[in-house]
Amino acid sequence: MVHHIVMWKFKPEIEETEKPQLKAAMKENLAALVGKVPGLLAVEFVETPLSSSTHDIALVTTLEKAEDIAVYAQHPAHVSVADTYVRPFVTERACLDYETK
Repeated sequence: MVHHIVMWKFKPEIEETEKPQLKAAMKENLAALVGKVPGLLAVEFVETPLSSSTHDIALVTTLEKAEDIAVYAQHPAHVSVADTYVRPFVTERACLDYETK
């Protein structure tokens, strides 16, 4: 199995009052990709990181194999969710991919 972790910070212009609604939409729409994107087994959205964290939100996905990361990245359903519910509101993306046996 492969895990694909992505973290973001909200853009500075995003008001605190907007963040709960944005997080809820991100979580719902990213989770809905399971069953639509080949190889995507699970999605966890981290919306309340500890205060020691360097980023505001994170996505932890589990995929079948390393090649599925590219499939996920290019899949039209993922691109649509990312372009609609994530990218317009975030900055400072960080990514970590790793494999487990």
